[in-house]
Amino acid sequence: MRRLAPLAVVLAGLGLWEAAARSGRWSPLLFPSLQRIFHELVLFLSNRDTLLEAWLSLERAFAGFGLAAAAGIVIGMLMGRSPRVAALLDPLFSGTYAVPKLALFPIFIFVFGIGSLSKVALVFLECLYPVVIVTSQGARQVNRVWLWSAENLGASRAAILRRVVIPAAAPFIFAGLRIALPIALIVVIITEMVSSADGLGYLVIYALSSLRTDRMLATVAVISALGWALDRALVFLRDRLIYWEKLDTYYA
Repeated sequence: MRRLAPLAVVLAGLGLWEAAARSGRWSPLLFPSLQRIFHELVLFLSNRDTLLEAWLSLERAFAGFGLAAAAGIVIGMLMGRSPRVAALLDPLFSGTYAVPKLALFPIFIFVFGIGSLSKVALVFLECLYPVVIVTSQGARQVNRVWLWSAENLGASRAAILRRVVIPAAAPFIFAGLRIALPIALIVVIITEMVSSADGLGYLVIYALSSLRTDRMLATVAVISALGWALDRALVFLRDRLIYWEKLDTYYA
């Protein structure tokens, strides 16, 4: 029943949408029927060009997210285990976290051009913050008893980092990655809507400007499905790699 509950919520929402579409109180441009949206969704999935647009958006999101994950984990571990590094970088990250990075996108376009590089750079910047902050907290909260036990057994600092600190901080690392992954997709879509002639964001804004709300909503459904699939894949990877500990939030 717990697994069916989300499906029931989705079906109820779709039912309300269809009722609004068939009521005649609103224009079909605002509330297209589910039949029209599904028709556009089938056309999207059967068209090679639109699938390539989706893949292009995923490439940009993966590139920025991957770079942010690699850099963020290293910086976060350094901040969590070194008071000097934390004192140097923590004010920088905490002080600039609230700054909307999308406001810097015109500068990124000026520096990196209007192509994919500016979008990847902005995705990297947006995703870096949650990975660094959550990873640093995980590395900082490693049980001292584990560290003392490893030291008493003669483990080197490198061995302690590899065998104690990283496994203990791994749940936090994946929590940061899970926060950053949908951010990567969101930023890519927004930047493609602002300045691009390709990608899912461009398809959304083009359909909207053409007054094809059904096509726009079909594209939004594809984006939603991709976000859900990526999140499930990350959770699956987390459960396989961190098999010794299960977070309650994943199994609520």
